[in-house]
Amino acid sequence: MARFTSVPADQATGATADIYAGIKKSLGKVPNAYATLATLAPAALQAMLAADKVLSGGPLSKPDQETIKLVISELAGCDYCVAAHSMVGKMVGLSVEAMHRIREGQVTGDTKRDALVAFVRHLALNPGTLPDVQVQALQEAGYSGEEVVHIGLAISVITFTNVFNRINDTTVDFPKPE
Repeated sequence: MARFTSVPADQATGATADIYAGIKKSLGKVPNAYATLATLAPAALQAMLAADKVLSGGPLSKPDQETIKLVISELAGCDYCVAAHSMVGKMVGLSVEAMHRIREGQVTGDTKRDALVAFVRHLALNPGTLPDVQVQALQEAGYSGEEVVHIGLAISVITFTNVFNRINDTTVDFPKPE
């Protein structure tokens, strides 16, 4: 059970109501994590949604974005985000098998995706400046400097939601990953 409560959509006012309306328009529903963030800190949620909008318009493909979010969520142990991004991953064309392999840090058979998974895992698991070989491997797989910046942004966005959901113990309102 979640530690913090959220205002139901039909009772929301002000900034929270505005955020709910925007989320419902784009997603069709207000996920529990967003509802709680909108209730507690609307400006924080708006900042996160703005960053996600930058990602959506950026150079990374939707499957790449979901790959990053799955790797980080799995490493963080965020059951909420793993479930949410497994559902979205399926919607953007990632197979159940590929998502399982991504979450486990195993080879998927897609050379570019495997380089992305290895890079994100290394970055998340190892402190300090990355060795040149890590960045070179990502670039050799076909990622540009601009894409590397967006990889960092995607990690930042998902880390925020991972941390909040782990603190809140947000009730998962997405299907359990296969």
